[in-house]
Amino acid sequence: MWQHLSFRTQLFLPLGVSFLAALVMGGVLLQSFATGQLADENESGRHSTRAVAAALNNTLRASDNPRRTLDAFAHSLDTSSDIQFRAVQAGPASAPTDGLRKPHSVPQWFVDLLAVPDMDATSPVTIDGKHVGDLVFVPDLSADLFEKWIGFLALTSLVVVLMATTGTIAYVFAGSAMRPLQYLGQGLTRMRRGDYTVPIPVGGPPEIRQSCEEANALAATLAQLSQDNRDLLHRLVSLQDDERRDLARELHDELGPLLFSIRAGTIALIEASPPVGHLGNAVQEVLQSVEALQQTNRRILDRLRPLYIEELGLEASVQTLLRNFRKQAPHIGLTATVDPDLNGIDGPLAQTVYRVIQEALTNVLRHAAARNAHVQAILAGETLAIEISDDGGGFPEGNVFGRGLTGMHERVRALSGSLSLLRADERTYVRCRLPVETTRDEPTQS
Repeated sequence: MWQHLSFRTQLFLPLGVSFLAALVMGGVLLQSFATGQLADENESGRHSTRAVAAALNNTLRASDNPRRTLDAFAHSLDTSSDIQFRAVQAGPASAPTDGLRKPHSVPQWFVDLLAVPDMDATSPVTIDGKHVGDLVFVPDLSADLFEKWIGFLALTSLVVVLMATTGTIAYVFAGSAMRPLQYLGQGLTRMRRGDYTVPIPVGGPPEIRQSCEEANALAATLAQLSQDNRDLLHRLVSLQDDERRDLARELHDELGPLLFSIRAGTIALIEASPPVGHLGNAVQEVLQSVEALQQTNRRILDRLRPLYIEELGLEASVQTLLRNFRKQAPHIGLTATVDPDLNGIDGPLAQTVYRVIQEALTNVLRHAAARNAHVQAILAGETLAIEISDDGGGFPEGNVFGRGLTGMHERVRALSGSLSLLRADERTYVRCRLPVETTRDEPTQS
């Protein structure tokens, strides 16, 4: 439970408990020492009472009229005197502490806390061996009690002032120490999300400043590694495009003419001497096979390198891709929203956009078992947003990319973009975000 408390609570709670314990200890010590001090300070008065009682009894024994002498003595006592005479006719003597005089500014609970001791200074007065009254010592403790009360207030005030001062200092110190730690935590969160551009403010104690500086150095290193990784991915993608371009050129320049020559020869053979019987069927099968090979060759060329992007533009190429998909999968209702401004995009970015849409539609056709799909490609400022969704069965457990989308993810990362999969409302979404400004000026691979 202690570990779940905030830093300020962990700092203030022991301080508060310490000051409270100090206040309680001060009260205990005050109660312990004050009781003995009060008894010691009034011990002389108790002796005086006993001495006066002894002298009065001697005087009464020597007096011709003891009663008159006693009355004269009783009337001579001032009401404010610490020694008072109580006649037997006045009833039993009350406890000496009941008559203690204390200032009105001292609360009764404080007097009870001090536990004023029993002064026990009652001395009997006799006439001819008969008990006629008592001399009672009633000390005036107002000054002593007021002094103890002022001391208690001073102690309490000192503890309160120290608590407030220490609490304020601790609060300010905790704030000055926690603020850099909060900045450090926020900076580490940004680093975890891949944002290395905003430095962490350096402040606080030397240990925290050193941690902030180390975190900033780590961010700079990670930023450089991230940039190197993107450059490496970009070079790999460029090499892959070059390889595909070379392979497409070979298929187009070498396999294409051969297929065309076979098809032309077959047609010429049919026109020169129309075959009959099994020979005619064989020639027709050869012609159909050659036409199928030509269509397959065109599809492979299209997947290797959509050459018509540079001629028709990205928007027209995407529309052509969508028409081909509708012909290939008429059972899937395909709708699309394609921004006409896509024609202003070329180079690796255009090829990446085309291939992301192509790969996502291929997955819809092969794996999703969907009835409807939607393609959206929109330019919003300096960001190109692509979204392909379908109502199929969704992606495999773990939301992992397949081989095709893994390759697209690497291409997107090489262009400082993002590619993600999402399942929501019984639909599967492939979402891609690509920065346009940073890639629009990159050279096109030739």
